[in-house]
Amino acid sequence: MIGLVVVSHSRRLAEGVAELAGQMAPDVTIVPAGGDGAGGLGTDFLAVSEAVARAGAAGVVVLYDLGSARMVADMAAEEAGTEVRVVDAPLVEGAVAAAVAAQGNATLDAVATAATRAAAEAGWTSSANGSGTGSESGTGSGTGGTGEVRARVVLTNEVGLHARPAALVARSLTGLDARVVVRFGDAEADAASVLALMGLSAPGGASVEVVASGADAAEAVRRVEDLAARGFDE
Repeated sequence: MIGLVVVSHSRRLAEGVAELAGQMAPDVTIVPAGGDGAGGLGTDFLAVSEAVARAGAAGVVVLYDLGSARMVADMAAEEAGTEVRVVDAPLVEGAVAAAVAAQGNATLDAVATAATRAAAEAGWTSSANGSGTGSESGTGSGTGGTGEVRARVVLTNEVGLHARPAALVARSLTGLDARVVVRFGDAEADAASVLALMGLSAPGGASVEVVASGADAAEAVRRVEDLAARGFDE
């Protein structure tokens, strides 16, 4: 499984980003490398090199915050004993997207691409968020006239599609031959993108529409329904 390294001028920032991304991908090794090595702000080549080594031999994606951190990350990548991709991506969003991709056993290049696409995915949804919660008390699915499988799904957990439930939805669809979108009001999100799902701002108790197409469409919808029925394990 691909590992991640978060490089920041601030130790606390690196640790916080790694902690957040780790909540989305419990099986992925995510190593923070922050600070100048002496308790101050800055970056430390030795610390970054050690973090890359700890992140795993299968390949490592490195994210960074500011310009000089990129230089240190590149130097560490050149000296690494494994394949490393240093990516230019938003630190928080990129780390979350990369972690979810790695959790799904994506390749090194695919994890790196997930990180770099994070900003676009975060802004993919419509700016108009739905406000109606509907009156459904459960879920129900059916087949549309275009071969799509659709379901109205009530978000049974307290906080709706925040980070962890969004990650569960995205991970549950890994490996399926299906294109899945989630709609809330006038907004729509690719269900494979944690950031896009979070961008819906769908609260607990709200009703969303899940629309899937492809060979595994029915299974994809069933998995989302099952997660909602379980309250997203919260």
